[in-house]
Amino acid sequence: MLIPDIEAFEERAAIAEYDGGLARAAAEDLAARQQGFRDREQYWQWLADYIVGRRLP
Repeated sequence: MLIPDIEAFEERAAIAEYDGGLARAAAEDLAARQQGFRDREQYWQWLADYIVGRRLP
């Protein structure tokens, strides 16, 4: 089961965007893949499902 690390995701995306010159979407895709998610969409969907359901998906 994947459990995202929000702080690591945000930090990695920021570094990739500002230091790496990636667009925000590409930086978030990279950060999501580093946590085992397919892309940022899957990452954000996991978080949304968790918040709405108040349990691990």
